[in-house]
Amino acid sequence: MSDPLDTVFAALADPTRRAILTMLLEDDMAVTDVAEPFEMSLAAISKHLTILTRAGLIAQEKRGRVKWCKLQPDAMRSASVWMQGFGQFEPVNLDAFERFLEAELNAEDTQAGS
Repeated sequence: MSDPLDTVFAALADPTRRAILTMLLEDDMAVTDVAEPFEMSLAAISKHLTILTRAGLIAQEKRGRVKWCKLQPDAMRSASVWMQGFGQFEPVNLDAFERFLEAELNAEDTQAGS
């Protein structure tokens, strides 16, 4: 995916990654603290964090021996501006938007299979 907006939406498509972003709204967090509420390995959380970092939604930095995550709102802003063009999505409800996209993709798959 070369379009930054595609990368952002791909990152936002996963509920775990959206939950991580919500957690980071409060404050910067150590990777181990981000992983704590999830029932998955630290390696799996690291993969989610890498996707969020590549999308520009978070930044990771090492402070001493601890890796910290920080929310980067600029990438989200471009996605929000794009979605605001579709008035029915204001305020932005990412779960509803995900359901809409899923329905659209299923409709395309059905048409392609006809």
